[in-house]
Amino acid sequence: MRLIIAEKPSLARAIAQALPGSGRRQDGYIDCGDTRVTWCFGHLLEQAEPEAYDPRYKRWHLEHLPIIPDQWQLKPRADARKQLSLIKKLAKESDQLVHAGDPDREGQLLVDEVISTFRLGAARQQQVQRLLVSDLTPAAITRALKALRPNSEFIPLSVSALARSRADWLYGINMTRLCTLKGRQAGYQGVLSIGRVQTPLLALVVQRDASIASFSPHDYFEVDACMAMAQGRAEAFRARWQPSEACEAWCDEEGRVLSARLADHVATTITNQPATVSGVDRKQKRQGPPLPYNLSTLQIDAAKRFGMSAQQVLDTCQALYERHTLITYPRSDCRYLPKDQHGNAPGILASLAGSAPSLRDALKGADSSRESKAWNTRQVGAHHAIIPTGRALDADKLSQAEQRLFELIARQYIAQFHPAWCFQDTRIELRIEGGTFVANERIWQTAGWKALFQKETTQETPNSGTQANPGALDDIKEGATLWCLRGERLDRTTQAPAPFTDASLLSAMTNIARFVTDAELRKVLRDTDGLGTEATRASIIELLFKRSFLRRDGKSIRASEAGKALVSQLPASMTTPDMTARWEAELNAISRREAGYQGFMTQLVEQLTPLIETLGNQSFTDFSALPAPPGKKATGTRRRTRKSSGGRSRTTGKSPT
Repeated sequence: MRLIIAEKPSLARAIAQALPGSGRRQDGYIDCGDTRVTWCFGHLLEQAEPEAYDPRYKRWHLEHLPIIPDQWQLKPRADARKQLSLIKKLAKESDQLVHAGDPDREGQLLVDEVISTFRLGAARQQQVQRLLVSDLTPAAITRALKALRPNSEFIPLSVSALARSRADWLYGINMTRLCTLKGRQAGYQGVLSIGRVQTPLLALVVQRDASIASFSPHDYFEVDACMAMAQGRAEAFRARWQPSEACEAWCDEEGRVLSARLADHVATTITNQPATVSGVDRKQKRQGPPLPYNLSTLQIDAAKRFGMSAQQVLDTCQALYERHTLITYPRSDCRYLPKDQHGNAPGILASLAGSAPSLRDALKGADSSRESKAWNTRQVGAHHAIIPTGRALDADKLSQAEQRLFELIARQYIAQFHPAWCFQDTRIELRIEGGTFVANERIWQTAGWKALFQKETTQETPNSGTQANPGALDDIKEGATLWCLRGERLDRTTQAPAPFTDASLLSAMTNIARFVTDAELRKVLRDTDGLGTEATRASIIELLFKRSFLRRDGKSIRASEAGKALVSQLPASMTTPDMTARWEAELNAISRREAGYQGFMTQLVEQLTPLIETLGNQSFTDFSALPAPPGKKATGTRRRTRKSSGGRSRTTGKSPT
């Protein structure tokens, strides 16, 4: 008898549908003849609360800190005891176990924790197999069942996830209790939760708000040369002045001219003067389609286009994946596809043509034999980009949000089978009375995949200078003499940084490396794709709102007074993403067998005591005048996150990252 342990009921049902046999639903499992499929629903086991290690810890006291378990304990969730007992019973009756957790670090740990309670002998432990499912259609699961791998290959991934879980417990439990107790001493009755991801994220918003508040606008000036092909001819294009080093005394740190008098002087000087073409740079360019979505890029696009929050996108994607089986695994951090799935393209495109009328125009010209750069097996890890599964779409069964996200995902996939966008960029450099002026021109030659994205098919302007009308610069050659009809001063005003929105905050999390000063740490965060994971970013943002550290002001996301006060009390080591980068470097090394669990945990424990001493000596006076968060008060328990069948995490009682 074979037992497959799925991460959640929806996955178990999908696996059972792909297996031969009657598929009879039993209490807690599905009987498919010689195979039984059972399921978890999130973490059936979770880190024990501090009071499990010592009853004294049930009440929060500064003298208890740091709390560091000697022997870590996992406790069955109260609502999971029955299912856990059933899985153990089924395992005893089986001679083959198959791990079918989600194909990521957390999914690996979730089922491994359950298997560890079986206390299997070494020989049987080696026989456990791993089923990797990223597409819930029967055909995809059938392929996955034929490609089982030894679960032992994924032990380092599980150890890495376990180290992350315990480190987050140590850091979150100790620092949250410490800050909450210090806040109480100052009169604040809210919970001041701390996490290695949530706290630097909060600090980003606090710092952005501070930059906006302290911003002082100033005027600056640009100069355009209105150019003709010869004296007496009409204006053909404009070229933008490029201030030289001699102008630095009149410029700000970004090279913008602050002197109206200087700009007027330049404009007057170049009027009715010849111009020499000192440089011509014409380049034929082609740009392939944007890669298919991972979760973060989908969340960013959906926030920009539809105003959806990160959590709304994740929840909607879960429905498209589990309930409708229209898309592949949604919590993916990968934007590439394995080459062996390219053969599925004709079927997927055909299904879209038959069931998605809104995509029919996009499907025109799609060539299923075309292979974009997205098809790169070496870039694919445990899961690939989010794409349609090829199942026929019944639009009447989808909500508006589901339809919108499905169309985004499908359009991005269809783009892979359209030709490249081809264009010519021309850059002309002019010398007029000793000054340098630049004009740019972009001529579209083939729209290609760009035609699929109507809002993006405008003639984009190259990065510097002005944009000439298409064709205006075609016949200009280096060394030619043109004529400047007049110079024009353009008055500008600097703009304050924009407040964060759902889209820009997610973008900041995925590009967090730019906020890190250490070059090596920047590389780590670039390689690990930012702050938090695809699965946790939405829940971390939501947690900061629930803690009343963030608030919404229309589409803008702002820090609350409590959020500002918390960041002001903490040392830089807790409010910058550097610590997360160090953790990720170590955790990735563990997953590659290049580092050990014990060294990582020992280093963290050694850092806790001095950090607690530093914060313990501070008075949280900034909290003395703040009321408790609406409808909340500090208590002796904390909230925790655990995986659920509907998403990567949900709020229940211990602090997340």
